[in-house]
Amino acid sequence: MDRIFDLAIIGGGINGCGIARDAAGRGNSVFLCEMNDLASGTSSWSTKLVHGGLRYLEYYEFRLVREALIEREILWQIAPHIIRPLRFVLPHHAGLRPAWLLRLGLFLYDHIGGRHLLPPTRSVNLLHDEVGKPLIANRYRKGFEYSDCFVDDARLVVLTARDAADRGAEIHTRSRAVEIRQVDGIWHVTVEKAISGGRTTIQARALVNAGGPWVEQVLSSGSGVNARAKVRLVQGSHIVVRKLYEHDRAYMFQNADGRIIFVIPYQDDFTLIGTTDRDYDGDPAKVKASPEEIQYLCASASEYLKKTVLPADVVWTYSGVRPLYDDGASEAKAATRDYVFELDTPGGAPLLSIYGGKITTYRRLAEEALERLASYLHSAKEKEGWTGKSPLPGGDIDVSALGALAAELTQKYPFLTPAHANRLAHAYGTRATKLLGNAKSFADLGQAFGATLTESEVRYLIANEWARTAEDVVWRRSKLGLRLSADEIAVLDEWIKANSGSGERPLREAGGRS
Repeated sequence: MDRIFDLAIIGGGINGCGIARDAAGRGNSVFLCEMNDLASGTSSWSTKLVHGGLRYLEYYEFRLVREALIEREILWQIAPHIIRPLRFVLPHHAGLRPAWLLRLGLFLYDHIGGRHLLPPTRSVNLLHDEVGKPLIANRYRKGFEYSDCFVDDARLVVLTARDAADRGAEIHTRSRAVEIRQVDGIWHVTVEKAISGGRTTIQARALVNAGGPWVEQVLSSGSGVNARAKVRLVQGSHIVVRKLYEHDRAYMFQNADGRIIFVIPYQDDFTLIGTTDRDYDGDPAKVKASPEEIQYLCASASEYLKKTVLPADVVWTYSGVRPLYDDGASEAKAATRDYVFELDTPGGAPLLSIYGGKITTYRRLAEEALERLASYLHSAKEKEGWTGKSPLPGGDIDVSALGALAAELTQKYPFLTPAHANRLAHAYGTRATKLLGNAKSFADLGQAFGATLTESEVRYLIANEWARTAEDVVWRRSKLGLRLSADEIAVLDEWIKANSGSGERPLREAGGRS
């Protein structure tokens, strides 16, 4: 390729896609490659929270918490379909953190981050309030209820990539960067397609290494840069069980070992419990929840909940490796969640490597990354901060309008059940009508794969959201894998294989504009 991109990005997680979106929106030509599917690593294995990180106050991470708290409402407003407010109940556990400390922490949490839309903290009497009913009777008497937000993490990544592509970025999935080298002050990135094995070399003036757990491996593929910073791999595992209680609040439970877990209403009929924190040594692609972690999460929840949670109750587990900056903390739970940049200029062209970070601060991380590269990037049509004002695809509605959008869908498409319309509204926002088209009946949406998933939706995901396999569709673009049987997922996979050679190929495979 003769073209020289302004910026090449290695890694299709939230940080890489966030930088691609911001850079493209400022008028830069952007190339992004991801060796697997978008959000197939750390970014889809989170606790699904856009939050300040209440417990990080204990480690004096005030700047990180403040930045994250400010970002909560910004992200909610640009993506109200995939981000929603969530109230958390924090019971006071006698013998652990004292009540005055919890109250002080929550006072700071309410006031240091510019909270405007989310309701403030309140004290709750757990003996009388409905949020106390699922707890062990008379063990927990008082607690606090505070605000944070829930996010569909994988969809956040995909929609960020979609917006980047709509602004001209080239997004190449299942494309591994196998060699990076510099020639006459220009980066040459050789990319290998996972399916065909074919190789292409692209050129770029600046390079971002957003490889996540693989950040050091990227540097070792010919960059000429020896990493000064070190990445600390920390495993976080989660379990999903059938719904444990009826109300819509989540819980934050303290454990005797100083760690905390969240218990969160999930996908209407389930409850999500996580996370663990332990150092990980191995291939990040092969991480999975261990029996010890599953037992730990069950026991931690059972310390508080009236209904005992057993490993036999677990319907799904997932585990991810967080690539934290190694700040020398003695315990994984204390390792900083802040992000760190390393900027190197071997031969004159910049290479920016990213260590750490969390989903909540991805947008600010992207802004800061582009600040670091500002002197090397020549285009800046949009000023810094535009990503906090422009909605993500489908998010061009008010934060309070999602229920109305679902109602509009059932009015326009009377054959949709309320649950189906609600799912589409939460996944696609105002773009739901793009996949429903002119359908007059459910049959018009084509083959039904189960759990309201139809051919029309799958074709949309292939054409617009880089989906290639059933796993992409049922575990990252949606969580319908919780409701579909193995046989139904196999049928979907065969359908995708049979139809991938048709005219529904995704946007020249490079992102394109929708």
